[in-house]
Order: sequence, then C-alpha cells, then structure tokens
Amino acid sequence: MTATKISFDAGAPTASIELMLTKPQPDYDLFEVEAPIPRDVDPMLASQGFLDLLDEVRAVLRRDADKHHLEVVQLTGAICHDGPIHRPGIWIVLREKGQTKEMSPQAREAVALIAEDIVCTFFLS
Repeated sequence: MTATKISFDAGAPTASIELMLTKPQPDYDLFEVEAPIPRDVDPMLASQGFLDLLDEVRAVLRRDADKHHLEVVQLTGAICHDGPIHRPGIWIVLREKGQTKEMSPQAREAVALIAEDIVCTFFLS
C-alpha cells in the first residue's frame, strides 16, 4: 500500500487524505510504528506524541487549506493497513469552499500538494 491515499468524493466538493506513518517519529516519541494487530495501534494514536503531531499538522493544514480556498472538515488519527502490518496514520477531510458539486481540478491539485507538503514537512514516509 502506498503511504498516501487520496480519495475524491463523487458529486461532492470533498476529498479525504490518509497518510500512513511508515517511519518512526522520534520528535513525537513514536519510535514504533508497526503492529501485528489493529488494536495495538490504538496506544500509538492516543499517545501525547501523536496528539502533538496532529496539532502541528493542523497548523500546516490551516495555512495551506486557506491559501487554496479549502476548509478542514476532519483531522484525526487512523489505523492504516500495510499488508499484514498495521500502522498509525492521519486522516484528513477537506472541502472546497463555495462549491456544491464535485471538487474543481484546481482544488484537486491543491489537495495533492497539501498531502505532499505534510508528508515532506513531517517525514511521514
């Protein structure tokens, strides 16, 4: 599985981004990012380090989304599946402001840029 998965909703101006952590995040006290069973990821998602990471991602999201006429609908932790391994991840839902139908091509491109920025800024994979 790829570390970044972007899905655009048909008929709606929203997109979801799933960012899987494939490398340890020592700055956030996340030294282990693999688990054999899904429930073993829960303590990682509930850790103070992961919550700090989400806070920093939120700051980047607010800055980037606003520049591209997008709004953050949801930002939370997620259990990601990487074959038989389970990893912590970040789940983001963005909405294009003022749009009622599918997301515009410009907004779709912005979603991809935002995902790439977060991955690169925080060395997620």
